[in-house]
Amino acid sequence: MVIAGDFKNGVTFEMEGKVVQVIEFQHVKPGKGAAFVRTKLRDVINGSVIEKTFSPTDKFPPAHIERKDMQYMYNDGDLYYFMDMESYEQIPVGKDMLDDNFKFVKEEMMCRINSYKGSVFSVEPPMFVELTITDTEPGFKGDTATGTTKPATLETGAVIKVPLFIDNGTVIRIDTRTGEYLERA
Repeated sequence: MVIAGDFKNGVTFEMEGKVVQVIEFQHVKPGKGAAFVRTKLRDVINGSVIEKTFSPTDKFPPAHIERKDMQYMYNDGDLYYFMDMESYEQIPVGKDMLDDNFKFVKEEMMCRINSYKGSVFSVEPPMFVELTITDTEPGFKGDTATGTTKPATLETGAVIKVPLFIDNGTVIRIDTRTGEYLERA
C-alpha cells in the first residue's frame, strides 16, 4: 500500500478508479489541527492535473506502469503496429493513443510503450530522430539573414522550419518534444 505520509515525486497509485502520479507534494503541520499532505497529481491515462489534500494516514493500492521499448512496424488505417523485440509479439495501438509528436517516427524506429494492466495508454517516440528532407525551397546565394527559416517536408510527411542553407536530401536531427530542427546529421 502507498501511504500519503510517504509520498515522493513520481509515485503512482490508484485513486477513485484512476491511475495517478505524484508531481508535487508538501507535508503541512499547522499550529492547530491535524497535519495533512497537499499534492499535485497527474492522471497517467489522460494527462490531466489535479490538486488534492490527504490525511498522512490515507492508504492507496500501488499502480505498476509497464514501460517497454518496442519497434514501430507499420500502420494499417487507424491502427499502428509495434513489435516486442524479445518475444516478437506484435501489438496494435489506436491512432487516438498517439501524440502529435509521433509524426516524426518512421518504420523500424524504437518507441517506448506505456501500459497499465495490459492496456496501452501512451506511446513515446525517441527524443531525437534523424530524418531526410524531401521537399524544401532552395537557398539563394546572399540569403544570410541570421535566424531566418523556411518550411521543409520530412520523409515522414511532417513539416518543420529549417535554416535557409538546408537543401533537399539533407539528413537533419530533430527534437521530437518540441518539433524543432537541431542540426545537420
